[in-house]
Amino acid sequence: MSQYRVGLIVPSSNTTMETEIPAILRAREEIRPERFTFHSSRMRMKHVDPAELAAMDADSLRCAVELSDARVDVMAYACLVAIMAQGLGYHRDSQKKLAAAAEAESGEAVPVVSSAGALVQALHHLGARRIAVLAPYMRPLTATVCEYIEHEGVQVTDSISLEVADNLAVGRLDPSQLVGLAKQVDTRGADALVLSACVQMPSLAVLDTVQQQFDIPVVSAASATVWRLLTDLGLDPVAPRAGALLAPR
Repeated sequence: MSQYRVGLIVPSSNTTMETEIPAILRAREEIRPERFTFHSSRMRMKHVDPAELAAMDADSLRCAVELSDARVDVMAYACLVAIMAQGLGYHRDSQKKLAAAAEAESGEAVPVVSSAGALVQALHHLGARRIAVLAPYMRPLTATVCEYIEHEGVQVTDSISLEVADNLAVGRLDPSQLVGLAKQVDTRGADALVLSACVQMPSLAVLDTVQQQFDIPVVSAASATVWRLLTDLGLDPVAPRAGALLAPR
C-alpha cells in the first residue's frame, strides 16, 4: 500500500479546504489502495479584498519552504482568488516560484498545484468551452475570476455572486443553498457548471446531488484541485460522490 503526503498552502481563515480535500481523498480510499496524510502551512488573510490577497500571496513562498521540511509528495496552493487577483495567467508563475523555493530548501523536486490552475485545467480536460459560475465573492472579484477564466479560453456565460467579503463567513455558508442557486444560474448552452469557484465556500456535501440534476459536468474548485493532485502524483483521478470530474470509471 502506497502512502502520500499532501501539503496544503492555506489562508489563515480558511476552514473548508482542510475539510473537503481530505474528505474527497478519504472517499477515494473506498475504491483505491493509496492512502494520504495532510499537512498545512497558513498565510494570514481575513477579508477577501485585493490588498489582503496580495499580502497573503507574498507569504506563500514561506509556506512552500515550511512544507518542504515535511518532504510532502505534492503541494496545493489552496486559494483560487488570491492567484487570479494577481494578474492573468499568474497561476503558472506562482507554481514555478513555489516549486523552486521548495526545491532550493529540500533539494528535492515536488509538484505544485494551485486551485486556480487546477480549475481551468479541469475545464479544458472536460472539453468545457462555456460555463456558468457560482462564487461567494463581491461582484468585482467575481468579475476578476470570470475574466481570468475567459483569458484561459473558457467563456463564462453567467455567474452569481453571493457578496460575502469576510472569509470566515464564507466558510460558514450553508452548502444546501447551492442546490437552489444552481437552478437560478443560467446554464443554457453551458458545457459545465462551477458550483463553487472558491475553495472556502463549502460545496462537497451537495456536489453529487447537484450533479445528478444536470446533464453537464458539475465541478468545484476543491474537486478540481483533487483531480490535479492525483494526476500530478500519477494516480487514477477518481473519487466517489465528487461530481463528474472524479467519477469512477
